[in-house]
Amino acid sequence: MILEVEHQLSYSYSDYVGLNPHYFFLSPKPTPYQYLIIHELGILPKPDLLNKNIDQEGNIQHVCFINQRLKTFEVSSKFSIKTDNFKGLNFVFFPFECAKIPFKYPQRMEKYVEFILNSKVISDQVKEYALSVAEKANYSTIDFLMEVTTQIHKNFRYISRERGDAVSADETLKSQSGSCRDFSVFMIEVCASVGILARFVSGYLYGSELHQHDLHAWVEVLLPGGGWRGFDPTEGRVVDKNYIALAASIESAGLNPVRGTFRASGHIDSVLNTLVTIKETK
Repeated sequence: MILEVEHQLSYSYSDYVGLNPHYFFLSPKPTPYQYLIIHELGILPKPDLLNKNIDQEGNIQHVCFINQRLKTFEVSSKFSIKTDNFKGLNFVFFPFECAKIPFKYPQRMEKYVEFILNSKVISDQVKEYALSVAEKANYSTIDFLMEVTTQIHKNFRYISRERGDAVSADETLKSQSGSCRDFSVFMIEVCASVGILARFVSGYLYGSELHQHDLHAWVEVLLPGGGWRGFDPTEGRVVDKNYIALAASIESAGLNPVRGTFRASGHIDSVLNTLVTIKETK
């Protein structure tokens, strides 16, 4: 199918401000199952310089420089993408023993993965939760991932929160509630507890009444033989053709579609209005 996505962001300020460089993550990440047809990025006022980059984690990034002072700043991203059917769990673990947790990543991944996992500080409560899920899944890697995904969806209360970074995994576990960002960060920490590397993904979800008109967040897990595979703990399912990723990172912070700061001599009030529309076209 072909999906047409439009994302509008409008910033207004109570007085004239100067903009520092702004970073946009508004271009879909290409995958073997999704092909970008066309992408139009509109910016007002017109940038003095707009660079298109690949960031340190392989995300498509625009860097915008506007030298004039302004009271309004508008960004519009519109693209069409062809997305094919695929089965997110249609792969074979290799080495085969990775089908059970805990497993050891192949040598090519091992140093990279261990460095990240060893840098995490995970609470005893999150570790206990992960162990209980692993035991219920009989230490099957896929069953563990599906159990975490569905447990969060069924047992945690969803809260819509448009602004702010994700809260800690501890806070989400304690409250048994959160936004899609919170659930994703929590699942990443649960995976890390059993030695599985996962990352945070920001993008869009077509066909969901809950998320179709805003950004959505989910998780990708690095599985030997399968590469990065997507799981959505908010929706309780494996990522499919309806998901469009904009950016992915080991860290959840900093993946806003538009990120930057402004300069002013006094106190300034700012307001952001956003609108996301997704439709299927013939």
